[in-house]
Amino acid sequence: MSGLALRAAASVRSPRGRAPEGVPAALDYFRDLLTPFGEKPDEELLSRGPHVHHRDLVDLLVADEGVGRSRPELAIVTHALPDVVPFTAVAPHLTERLGGRAVNFAIGQQGLAAPFTALRIASAYQRSGRAAEVVITVLEQTTLPTPFPLPLPDETPLTDSAAALVLGASTGEGPAFVRAHAAGSAAAALGRELGEDRKGGADGTLLVLGPWVSEDVPDHGAVHRVAPGSYCTSLWLELADHWQEWQRDHRRIVLCDTDPRSGRSHVALFANADAAAATAA
Repeated sequence: MSGLALRAAASVRSPRGRAPEGVPAALDYFRDLLTPFGEKPDEELLSRGPHVHHRDLVDLLVADEGVGRSRPELAIVTHALPDVVPFTAVAPHLTERLGGRAVNFAIGQQGLAAPFTALRIASAYQRSGRAAEVVITVLEQTTLPTPFPLPLPDETPLTDSAAALVLGASTGEGPAFVRAHAAGSAAAALGRELGEDRKGGADGTLLVLGPWVSEDVPDHGAVHRVAPGSYCTSLWLELADHWQEWQRDHRRIVLCDTDPRSGRSHVALFANADAAAATAA
């Protein structure tokens, strides 16, 4: 059975928020959550945020024609930061907007690893015959009850953003997902992928580095560095915006970012049909 390939994608950046709603109830929840850890919610911080809900981000992604016409058997919502309103079930909402038949769930509390995990799950579902088409969304909203402990939060503010990937059986037209894995450093995570590159430059592998990769990585000619402004969506926003041109100009696309909280680096490999067949594990 052929693997999954990218068929469509969409991105959303800095959408309009909504007026704060349900803040008192949310504050009660956050007090209960944070008090055992010696913290308390910041009411002013919570009130002045953009208040872009995960559901809002999903609706904007589905408004894209390529995503909206998908009828997946599997829908996965991923995020590294929590929703504005606790206990909202966003994956069923995504499924309802896309035909209503998909198995659906969310992946959180993994930091920026969540989308990489989603790709591995999607691939396993497709290989087992349980999902011919999959939609993965990566959501990030920034209205939080406490300052989030990322490096340099003032110098590198986060923005509300989201990306969606529509993946289906590979027909040779879109870049195929080959694998995703992690290691203790970017250099270690990238060693396998860049070591398999046989051409380099424009005809070989494009290395896409997320904003949290700060260490030196193996020398490579074709590199795209993603600007700061996101915790977990950065790579996927760029992939959604550029996958067609990247596929045209490169045989392999290697996405890499390092979680600033755990220090672990994560890599995903997409490749054209001939390169995917040569490099698939």
